[in-house]
Amino acid sequence: MSRFFKTAADTDSSSEESDEELLSSGDDTPAKPAAVQQKTPMSQFLKTAGDSSSSSSSSDSDSDDSDSDDSDDKPAAVQKPRPSTFLVGGGGGRDDDDSSEDERKVVKSAKDKRIEEMQAIGKSIDNALRIGDWVATSNDFDKLARLVERQTNVSEPVPPYWLRALVTVENALTATKEKDPKKKVNASNSRAQNGMKQKVKKATKEHEALLKTYNEDPEKFERDYIQALAPPPVAPREVRPAQPAGAAAAGQAGETDEFTTVGRGGKGVQHTVETLFKDLAQVNENRGKKNTDRVEQVRTLEKLLTVAVTTYQRIRVLLALISARFDYNPAASHMPNDAWLAAQKELDQLVKILIHEPTYSVEEEVNFEYDELLERSPTTEEGGIVRIRGSVISFVDRLDDEFTRSLQNIDPHGTEYIERLRDEKVLYKTICLSQSYFERASRDEALARVLMRRLEHIYYKPDAVVEALEQIPDIDETTRPSLSLQTCEKAQSLVHSICISLYKTSNSLLRTRAMLCHIYSHALHNDFYTARDMMLMSHLQENVHSADVGTQILFNRTVVQLGLCAFRCGLIKESQSTLQDIFATQRVKELLAQGLHQQRYSTLTPEQEKAERIRQMPFHMHINTELAEAVFLVASMLVEIPLLASLDTEEARRKAVSKSFRRLLDHANRQVFNGPPENTRDHIMQASKALQDGEWQRARDLIQSIAIWNLMPESKQVKEMLAKRIQEEGLRTYLFTNAPYYTTLSLELLSRIFSLSLRSVTSIVSKMIWNEELAASLDQAGGVVVFHRVEPNKLQQLALSLSEKVAQLVEQNEKALDVKLGGGSGWTDRGDGKGGDKRGGEATGGGGERRGARTGTRGGVRGRGRGARFAQGLGGQIGGAQAVRT
Repeated sequence: MSRFFKTAADTDSSSEESDEELLSSGDDTPAKPAAVQQKTPMSQFLKTAGDSSSSSSSSDSDSDDSDSDDSDDKPAAVQKPRPSTFLVGGGGGRDDDDSSEDERKVVKSAKDKRIEEMQAIGKSIDNALRIGDWVATSNDFDKLARLVERQTNVSEPVPPYWLRALVTVENALTATKEKDPKKKVNASNSRAQNGMKQKVKKATKEHEALLKTYNEDPEKFERDYIQALAPPPVAPREVRPAQPAGAAAAGQAGETDEFTTVGRGGKGVQHTVETLFKDLAQVNENRGKKNTDRVEQVRTLEKLLTVAVTTYQRIRVLLALISARFDYNPAASHMPNDAWLAAQKELDQLVKILIHEPTYSVEEEVNFEYDELLERSPTTEEGGIVRIRGSVISFVDRLDDEFTRSLQNIDPHGTEYIERLRDEKVLYKTICLSQSYFERASRDEALARVLMRRLEHIYYKPDAVVEALEQIPDIDETTRPSLSLQTCEKAQSLVHSICISLYKTSNSLLRTRAMLCHIYSHALHNDFYTARDMMLMSHLQENVHSADVGTQILFNRTVVQLGLCAFRCGLIKESQSTLQDIFATQRVKELLAQGLHQQRYSTLTPEQEKAERIRQMPFHMHINTELAEAVFLVASMLVEIPLLASLDTEEARRKAVSKSFRRLLDHANRQVFNGPPENTRDHIMQASKALQDGEWQRARDLIQSIAIWNLMPESKQVKEMLAKRIQEEGLRTYLFTNAPYYTTLSLELLSRIFSLSLRSVTSIVSKMIWNEELAASLDQAGGVVVFHRVEPNKLQQLALSLSEKVAQLVEQNEKALDVKLGGGSGWTDRGDGKGGDKRGGEATGGGGERRGARTGTRGGVRGRGRGARFAQGLGGQIGGAQAVRT
């Protein structure tokens, strides 16, 4: 006990005596006296940390009681003992562990503490993501963000640990989207996950440039960060200071641009020109194997690309590198944007090399085997052309498909979708470069495929957007394709030229899709008659049911656009009959690939639902279904309301041209109280009822107040056209309804009631009389319409009823025959006569031949449905007999 409380004087004296004796003694010096030996343990105890504890233990046994007594007599010296010079750091009487802790505390700076804390938080985030704990992830993410903000305030660079955490959390969020959405998730965990999406999105946008640099080479970014934090050397030494790993020593003589990669076991792997083909073969061999690091493979290929010297080497490495880019994580829904952009740039580089080096050719089928470990050049090849196994068109197809898939999985109502859509311009540039290469290489099949890809990007766009897309600054005269906006001058002419080129190909599927795109383009530019004639002459509606699903979706989109075009041109009947087949199915979104149809009694399997989602069109290609529905219902209103007024019997009223419109109208008529209209359907139904009652002004106001018309091009002209058509159909409805109650009716009165010119009223009435829709005659001298009241006798009523029943039997027989022969029983070739407009003519289908049977031969000939032949026969004769009697 006295040994621990010796005074400073005792310690010094004992130390001096022990030192003198040690200096004076030699190897053969006899043992020290006991008095001297009793003083030495103190000096042994106060040795440095390197000494063993054996000496201190032995000194305990040899200490006497006199020392302890002396120490007890001096309590004042215990308070402030002088540190011994033998202690490391002058720590006084503290032990070795305390001194080592003080030493570590002195060495560790605030900067090092922050780095260690950030590393610890990064590990905690990884552990929380591994178990799916988003609450802990959010808390740790906030801590890390605060540390980074504190470090930024002291003018230090952004640490790589923060960027690594951003990338890790973003990948985890992406992988979570692909999991089963029906799986129950904790509410707090779900809220934390949604909050993390916003935090990561905000941080990613803030550090976008740094993230791009970090993703290119994380190891180099971390080395640069460590080098930036390292203090400058105090003074130069003879020993050369170690440079950061991977730093290029450009000023050293004799060194090359080669670099060293550390492989397994710490052995260095050098990539040189001599070992390029061997390393490339090894990467290709490991591709697709289990536990293969895809990121490391991409990095190796990037390094090989910088090593490649000859054209052949660059082409071989680029082919392998682009393929490796597409080997992304299969659990992800789409390819990451940075990897996609890198693949696009490398594909552009490959295509430019092939354009400027015509002696090198990349072909899918190479008829001879060649050694992939040997260098090849045009001088050693047969014909002077180096043929390399590969496929450029498959890269273009995959790049385009990945771009579409990314748009399908991005929220279309956010800014991310717009930012991603901007990449379409660089993709379009790649497609144009590929087209230029295939034209120079005379690859007809690949050229047709890439032309189809180019057409699918422009056929649905307005002219202004196509012109902006065609302005590609990186394409010069040597790489510009033959078909461009500079040669065609107009966007519609460019689409026409591309379609003409595709019509010459031998691939029937490409020809069909090109025809549909061409029709869509004409309909988009309000050229209805050209689009309709192309549709009828190509007979696409007859064999489209045998095409693939993508082509059927394109056909449905073309039909809807054709109906919208007819409506914009004021062709109401053509618009109604064209849109009838689509809207009669009640599955508009599913037919247009703009959403999934929720069926009540059937559920889709996960595989079927996944396949349906893959077929969905990107949001910017959607056709506004609400606008299309408004067009269809308004056109049905203008066709159905006069027809309902012209029918006499209740049985005839039940046979409608548009069953879907008639169902909505019947539901509206059954309502006891009708409030103000709230949506598009309410506006149209109340306008229909007003038109039936002769209130055409109210019907016009209700139709023009629909806000959806503002989304249609030239909305002002469309509203004016609708107002005029409502006036005309209101006049027709008024004449059909009130004809039994009038003997004569003044044309001038009709002109004032419906705000039409006298010439327009005379024209409409004359046309109705000529078409035998109105049993009347026109007295032009008196300016009146003279009505003829003629009621069919009993025999004629029975004959008409018989003709209707026979017409139904004929239709049923033809339907049964089609089913037996496997003919078009789908909605694209309906058996009830409603597809009559597609076969030529302007009839309204089955309703056309039924009206023909009632009003005479003229009305019967107008029917071009399946019952048209019968309308020209028995029904036409009966109707003709009635017309003669009238």
